[in-house]
Amino acid sequence: MLVYHLPKTLTRHCIRFFTHPSRLPSQFHHIPTGTNHLIQSLCQQGNLKQALYLLTEEPYPNLQTFELLIHSCSIKNSSFDARTVHNHVIHKGFDQNPFLATKLIGMYFELGLVDSACQVFDRICKRNVFVWNAFFKGLVKVGYGDEVLCMYRRMNLDGGGSDSFTYTYVLKGCVAEESEESFVEGLGKVKEIHCHILRHGYWGNVHVMTTLVDVYAKFGCVVFAGFVFYGMQVKNVVSWSAMIACCAKNGRPFEAVELFREMIVEIHGLVPNSVTMVSVIQACTALCAVEIGRLLHGYVLRKGLNSILPVVNALLSMYARCGDLHIGRRVFDQMERRDVVSWNSMISSYGINGLGKKAIEVFEEMLFSGIHPNPVSFVSVLGACSHGGLLQEGKILFESMERDHGVYPTVKHYACLVDLLGRANRLDEAAKVIENMQIEPGPTVWGSLLGSCRIHCNVKLAESASRRLFQLEPENFGNYSLMAEIYAQAEMWDEVKRIKNLIEARGIQKLAGCSWIEVKRRIYSFISADELSPKNEVVLALLVKLLTEIKKMGYVPHTKVVLFDTSEKGRESILLAHSEKLALAFGLMNTNRGETIRITKNLRLCEDCHSVTKFISKFLDREILVRDVNRIHLFKDGVCSCGDYW
Repeated sequence: MLVYHLPKTLTRHCIRFFTHPSRLPSQFHHIPTGTNHLIQSLCQQGNLKQALYLLTEEPYPNLQTFELLIHSCSIKNSSFDARTVHNHVIHKGFDQNPFLATKLIGMYFELGLVDSACQVFDRICKRNVFVWNAFFKGLVKVGYGDEVLCMYRRMNLDGGGSDSFTYTYVLKGCVAEESEESFVEGLGKVKEIHCHILRHGYWGNVHVMTTLVDVYAKFGCVVFAGFVFYGMQVKNVVSWSAMIACCAKNGRPFEAVELFREMIVEIHGLVPNSVTMVSVIQACTALCAVEIGRLLHGYVLRKGLNSILPVVNALLSMYARCGDLHIGRRVFDQMERRDVVSWNSMISSYGINGLGKKAIEVFEEMLFSGIHPNPVSFVSVLGACSHGGLLQEGKILFESMERDHGVYPTVKHYACLVDLLGRANRLDEAAKVIENMQIEPGPTVWGSLLGSCRIHCNVKLAESASRRLFQLEPENFGNYSLMAEIYAQAEMWDEVKRIKNLIEARGIQKLAGCSWIEVKRRIYSFISADELSPKNEVVLALLVKLLTEIKKMGYVPHTKVVLFDTSEKGRESILLAHSEKLALAFGLMNTNRGETIRITKNLRLCEDCHSVTKFISKFLDREILVRDVNRIHLFKDGVCSCGDYW
């Protein structure tokens, strides 16, 4: 038998030729070698450069090796190394492997290289559902929602099947930008995907249906979200949390708290998570339900959730916005770490309590601690200056935004500046700010000017602002009401009548005033009415008695705020049925003398209710806290913390 010995170099080339991945069956692609193990170990240790060096020496890298290399490129945030690894994938014949394609797509999206991710996707001849999902996930991550929906249609045309993750990503892609057209279009797409989900039998998938609840919540469609939620056969903690958050963030705090109670009763073996707690605490904040909030605080401590920053931030905001500012500050001081949200919450809390100088102090503490202010920081501190009447300080802060901190003013910042100037009776200067704005002034800016015109009864400027508002927000009743109130102050009754006729002609619906009060850890709601309701007979009887007494002290009803064409007595009856008055009387009947009464109002506190509450606080020697949409009013001994400046 003759044995021929080939040169070593030729032998190596022959082995490489006959065992190249393109010529080997797929099952042999996973055969590990010593170099593969070494490359994988280096990747796990974070030594990407050494791993890439060895890769050039390894003739048969396997899938796991490439997977770890791709993962390392994402961790190192290295675009150059990512493309190097990708080139090796192509060179070694793995470019059509669906598994590695999903990893490459994910890597490129992580690095922000969208075009490269698209190239990987386009080069795959046979795409399975995992490749599609990786591409959908990446597009959602970078905010390309429209592209997700287009690709989803293409996927259906290509005959690709969807799974639960597909629907999750496509639903998230439906969340539109903040414009009326995209909102309507996006909501229509959500409903379309909802139909797809039902047709393909995914109505029983908890993950998909929970995502659907969350997406409807982001569109403010509480009714649709509730329809999906209550139709779910199986609900987990995430499902409940999504629905609670939906109510809490869409003006349904009462329902959010009730859902939380229902969740605690119905779920056995499952406990609320940090997301649940943040949402229900935010609902308590909206309702000024500090007693329920204290119970939730105890639960947070018992479950060890006080180490989770969003939960602690929610607690801080809850206490401060419910009038227990000293406890909110204590929570803030005891925090082991703080982010910009923590500082912003503390700044805005001082602001709505009318403590503008303290808000500025906290803002300066934040800068000293090394936290960079974001746009919300300046909205908070400028708003605090406005509520506190700190004109010069506010102007200095506004000028420092772009100059010192690189924060460019938005519409919200200009609205704060206009409000600051307007409240200080610098209305001409406020109007000039609007005229010189580099961006288009929105409803918030014109609304700030109109509100300031009401304070100082500047009819001419108010008319200019209202014309813009009637164009920008033709169905916002508040703007018409405010303009009519300004005309009433100026005793321009023909103009008041014209505004009322305009409201009727346009069919604009008035937003009903609603107030909430917490009594013995239960929340009660009251709705303003245009006439007295027999349901509140006992409450109304107490109010009538109190009004009789405070009239002796000098109270005079502010009937000009009533736009209805009726007698003086009829106007007083309408004022008597305002929701905050009903809540106040109910609180007086059901609380002890030393307790602080806390009321939340969904609209701005009117002048008459403000005056009545001041007199009652003095007459009954009670501390009464009312939080409206603008700020907190703390009434004590006939004086309000706002100084009648709100």
